[in-house]
Amino acid sequence: MTNVFNYGIDTLTVGTVLDIASGKTKGVLSPEAIARIQASAGYVQTIVSQHTTVYGINTGFGPLCDTKISEEDTRALQYNILQSHSVGVGESIPEEVARIMLITKVHALAQGYSGAALATLERIIWHIDHQVTPLVPEKGSVGASGDLAPLSHLFLPLIGLGKVWYKGQKTDMQAVLQQEGLQPVALGPKEGLALINGTQFILSFAVKAVARLHNALDAADIIGALSLEGLMGTSKPFDPRLHTIRPFAGNQLVAHRLKTMLDGSEIMYSHVDCGRVQDPYSLRCMPQVHGASRTAWQHLHHLTTIELNSVTDNPIIFSAEDTISGGNFHGQPMALPLDYATVAAAELGNISDRRCYMMIEGRFGLPKLLIQDAGLNSGFMIPQYTTAALVTENKTLCFPASADSVPTSLGQEDHVSMGSISGRKLNQVISNLEYILAIELLYAAQAIDFRRPLKSGPVLEAVHAFTRQHVTFADKDRIFAHDIEALHNIITNQSLVSVANEAATSHQLSLNGIYHEQFGLY
Repeated sequence: MTNVFNYGIDTLTVGTVLDIASGKTKGVLSPEAIARIQASAGYVQTIVSQHTTVYGINTGFGPLCDTKISEEDTRALQYNILQSHSVGVGESIPEEVARIMLITKVHALAQGYSGAALATLERIIWHIDHQVTPLVPEKGSVGASGDLAPLSHLFLPLIGLGKVWYKGQKTDMQAVLQQEGLQPVALGPKEGLALINGTQFILSFAVKAVARLHNALDAADIIGALSLEGLMGTSKPFDPRLHTIRPFAGNQLVAHRLKTMLDGSEIMYSHVDCGRVQDPYSLRCMPQVHGASRTAWQHLHHLTTIELNSVTDNPIIFSAEDTISGGNFHGQPMALPLDYATVAAAELGNISDRRCYMMIEGRFGLPKLLIQDAGLNSGFMIPQYTTAALVTENKTLCFPASADSVPTSLGQEDHVSMGSISGRKLNQVISNLEYILAIELLYAAQAIDFRRPLKSGPVLEAVHAFTRQHVTFADKDRIFAHDIEALHNIITNQSLVSVANEAATSHQLSLNGIYHEQFGLY
C-alpha cells in the first residue's frame, strides 16, 4: 500500500474514491482530522450538558422537532433513528456502491462539523479496510432530508444489526462481531442523525456514473470511427476549422479524436472521389452529438467533485454556541445534473443504434445484413432489434426524477429532490448503452472486414485486431448473444479504450489533445 488519503483534509476525487474502494489507496485519519472530530464531538457534549435545544441532539426528528428529549434519552434516540428509518426495499445495491457510501460519509464526518465521535469513524474505516460491506436496499430514498433509508441500512451494522458482505457471504452483523471479537459501537448524541443525514447514496451512484460514462464516451468515439470506416464515410466534418467557428469544447474534442483516428487511413483515401456529397447525421454529426454528451459529463464530474468534499448532514455544528439547522442534505444540486447526464447517455445509444441500422441496410458497398449469403442466413438482422429495444428502454428512463416531488414527514419536508432515483436511473441507462455499443462494435468489425485488404489508421487497426481476438468474422449464422457478451466485456472492463490509447501513444498520437485536463481526468 503506497497511496494514502487523509479523510477530512485532502481533496477527494472520483478516481481516489474508486481507488480506496478497490484497496489501491488507504484512507486514514490524520492528527489534524482527529483534532477536528474530537472538538466537534465535544461541542455536542457541551450542548447536551447545558440543555441547549438543538435539533436532532435533544429533540425529535422531522415533524417531531419541537419534542424535547431528556439528557438520559439522547443516546437511545440515536439507536431508535437507525432502526425506525431502515425501511428500504428492493434488491441490494452493488457492493462497491455501498463501500463508496462508507468512504464518502467518513470524509464528510471527518471535516468536523457533524459531532460524530472518533470511535464511530474508526469503526466505519474498519468496515472499509476489511471490506465488511453493509447490504443496502436500492429503493426508499426521496433524496432530500438525506438519503435516510439507505444510510440507515448502511449503518445498522455499527450497532450490531443488519447484514453485511463478509468474506464473500451475506452474514448477520451480530455473527461478524462475535467472530471478529468486536462490540457494537456506543453511539453518542447526534451521531445517529449525522450518519443518516446526507447525500451519500446519490453521490455514490454519481461517482460510478462519472467513471462509467467517461469510458462509454471514449468507446463511443472509437466505435463510431470504426463504423464510419466500415460505411466509407468522410472525415471532412471533423476539420478543426469547422469547430473553431462553433467552439464547444466537447465538440472540438470529439472532432479531434475522430480525425486523429481516421488520419492516414487507406480506406478513407480509397473513396475520396466517390461523389458522395455528405454522410447521414449519425456519422457526420458525431462531434455535435457525442460532444454534447461530453459537456454533460463534464458538468456532472464538476458537481460530483464539489459534493465529494462537502458536508451534507444537519444540523451543522460550528461550535457549542453556534449551530445551524439548514438544508445541506437536499439532493437537488446532484439530482439535476444526474438527470441531464441520463439524457446524454441515452443519446449516445440513440445515435449508435442509427449507425448499426445503416450498416445492415446494404448501402455503400456492404452486403445486406452484413453477410454474403443472406436468405439462408439472417446475418446481423436481429442484434439491431436489441439496440432498438435498449434505446427505447433508455428513453423511458429519461423522465427527470428531479422534476417530481412528493411531500414527506407530515409536510415538514415539503419539497424533495428524488435524486436517489436519478442516480440509479443514470446507471441503468449506462448499462444499456454499454450493450448498444457492443453491438455496434460487432457490426463495425464485420463491416471493416469487407473493406480488406485496405487498412484504416493505426488506432482503429489496433482496435479491430483486439476485437477479432474476442469475436471472429461471421460467414454464417451463429448465436450472436455470445459475441455481444464478449464485446460488452471488453468495453466495460475498459480494455477496448486502453488498447486504443496505447496504440495512439505508440504512434505518437494524442487522442485528447489540448482537452486532456478538461475531459480526460476524473
